[in-house]
Amino acid sequence: MSNHSGRRQVAGLPHWDRCAVMGVVNVTPDSFSDGGRWFDTTTAVKRGLDLVAQGADLIDVGGESTRPGATRVDEAEELRRVIPVVRGLAAEGVTVSVDTMRASVAEQSLAAGAALVNDVSGGLADPAMIPAVAAAGAPFVVMHWRGFLEGGTIQGVYADVVSEVADELRARVEAVLEGGIAADKVIVDPGLGFSKGADHDLALLARLDRVLDLGHPVLVAASRKRFLGRVLAGPDGAPPPARERDAATAAVSALAARAGAWAVRVHEVRATADAVRVTRAIEQARTADPTPPVPGAHGAEGAR
Repeated sequence: MSNHSGRRQVAGLPHWDRCAVMGVVNVTPDSFSDGGRWFDTTTAVKRGLDLVAQGADLIDVGGESTRPGATRVDEAEELRRVIPVVRGLAAEGVTVSVDTMRASVAEQSLAAGAALVNDVSGGLADPAMIPAVAAAGAPFVVMHWRGFLEGGTIQGVYADVVSEVADELRARVEAVLEGGIAADKVIVDPGLGFSKGADHDLALLARLDRVLDLGHPVLVAASRKRFLGRVLAGPDGAPPPARERDAATAAVSALAARAGAWAVRVHEVRATADAVRVTRAIEQARTADPTPPVPGAHGAEGAR
């Protein structure tokens, strides 16, 4: 399946005629759900191409785990992990997003063929990030972020999580715009799981319209996260392992697509690719102008 199916290019930001599917390739030894599985360049590129074949529209390549408690890798190691994979996938015609908090990795990834930058810190971790992305004219994902999670989930206290996340995202978007990134190249992400508990994540998904009201495309990254584990926990309260949360991820993908998300970011693509396509088909059927029913058309056969 071509990753370009249904795609159109608008002002540098990739768009599709439905919610897009962003497949994840973690070139790390310590990601929370698939650490070490795609850790060398050849395997990582093959994984990205496999995800495209399964229905991914773009591939998000990251060389640094952002799970709670993860230790940051140094710049040289992140570059070593990421750049060859970005280059390899871009050479195959894949739309590539680079998942990084470092301006240098963003710059070199864009030069190697990446189409956009996905920064979980929204440009806060590296002061050089916003100027670098602005200079490149690239689309930029601004995620809701309250700081590094090396000590675990921090600052997860909210009086009204939906309003506070929307307000903090709005303020961050304004800073990004002031930094020179064009408004039509800004994507927002509510940051599920980042300084948030399960109830916070569920509330944000339930009111995704508040994030959409910011006026920018929305990326939803719910794949395999802890809140799904809590929802799926058995009678003993034990959550299923991360890799057993893909059906639940596909359910969230369908709901996010129905709400109007620009893209969903997932580790396993096939079920979510099916989910967003079915969601789109149902939406098309709902908005079609059906022929009004004729009274009594069922006749005796329809009687009960």
